[in-house]
Amino acid sequence: MATWSCGGGGVAVNCGDLFAGPPPALRHRIAFSCPRVSILLTSSRRLKCCSRAQRARRRETGLTLALSRCDDEAVASVAVEEGEEEEFLVINFYKFVLIEDPVDEVAKHLAFLQGLDIHGRIYLSEQGINAQFSGPTKYAVAYVEWIKDDNRFSDTLVQISPALNGHAFPRLKVRYKSSLVQVEGGTSDLPLLDPIMRATPLAPFEWRERLQALNKADKPFSKEDATFSGQKSLLLDVRNGYEWDIGHFQGAERPNVDSFRSTSFGLSEQEVAASDPLAGVDKENTDILMYCTGGIRCDVYSAILRQKGFQNLYTLSGGVSNYLKSEGPADWVGNLFVFDSRLSLPPSTYKPEAIVEARPKFLSETSSFARCYICRSELLVFRHRNCANIDCNLLFLSCSTCVEEFRGCCSLECKDAPRLRPVLPGHQRYKKWHVYRDGVLQSKSRV
Repeated sequence: MATWSCGGGGVAVNCGDLFAGPPPALRHRIAFSCPRVSILLTSSRRLKCCSRAQRARRRETGLTLALSRCDDEAVASVAVEEGEEEEFLVINFYKFVLIEDPVDEVAKHLAFLQGLDIHGRIYLSEQGINAQFSGPTKYAVAYVEWIKDDNRFSDTLVQISPALNGHAFPRLKVRYKSSLVQVEGGTSDLPLLDPIMRATPLAPFEWRERLQALNKADKPFSKEDATFSGQKSLLLDVRNGYEWDIGHFQGAERPNVDSFRSTSFGLSEQEVAASDPLAGVDKENTDILMYCTGGIRCDVYSAILRQKGFQNLYTLSGGVSNYLKSEGPADWVGNLFVFDSRLSLPPSTYKPEAIVEARPKFLSETSSFARCYICRSELLVFRHRNCANIDCNLLFLSCSTCVEEFRGCCSLECKDAPRLRPVLPGHQRYKKWHVYRDGVLQSKSRV
């Protein structure tokens, strides 16, 4: 039964007796849909920290451990100091599993979420679920536990991180999508429900061992000399180009494209493309190690490569976010790009004591990592901004000089575009065009 503190005295009240604290919508869901979860909201001196960020990280670590347990004794214990502001979490998970009626499943999720302060993207298809959302701790945990009570999702790896500035998503979207990941050709025809057709997942500590073997020579990575137990290996980053630009694993190869959906590693029929690191690779005797932010894109792409004849495919279980939480930033350089309003997270978000390398050991002049998109100068702050031209909206890195000179745009052409938004200070995110439209039109009418 869910347990809540009643008032300031820390009196525990069982949900079967009285729900004085949570709103009615949540009372019903926890009492009848989540009999296993126990959420304790009470004053706790043991969790007093020096900063809100530290408290959030401690709470997030405790929740991750509790939610990872799948037996009847699994308990999520959330402590909130008396008088403390309500804290928000960002939660990510996915699961490939047969859903016979995904439209009906969407309706069930919408019904549960009604009245809960949850924002994010939750997509369901015949092949499973892909979810990223934010919300106050009590709501976020209640939704996760409701999902894990379903046997189809009980073993789902749930990843949690703090959202120190409230919601990380503007609104809630729960909908049916035939493809859980955007990739050319879609995913509905891929054998994603067959684990054998996906890559073998490596736990973070196993992945670290592989990375140490790849980089032990302390020189630029090459597919000619990278071996693990006598087997040649290749490390692939299958994320978008702009994700790579603020952080990646040392020695990884990257796609010569801006977007994952058009990535074509290993798909060339002639396999002679100079930009394809899989061109000419021995498909039967080379270990292909792939990584992405949370793991789902690697699972999808490995199924594509499996159909192309690649035999030895491995992925980082839970993606980079899971690795940073478990192993810290060993062999990782820079920050991690995330697909919410936070955009760029330092490794310390996942492991507070982490110390990360600011620059790769080997960085070529042509590398786009941590460089201004316009003038190519090196940057100390790894954070993107959108082009002020709404009809471009390119996500790019820029130095402060170019931000001022190009009025927040990515090029001279965009600087002269008709629909320009104002230059935002710092790294704020743009809102919809209608928010700026009236002011822009009034300004032009006065000219």
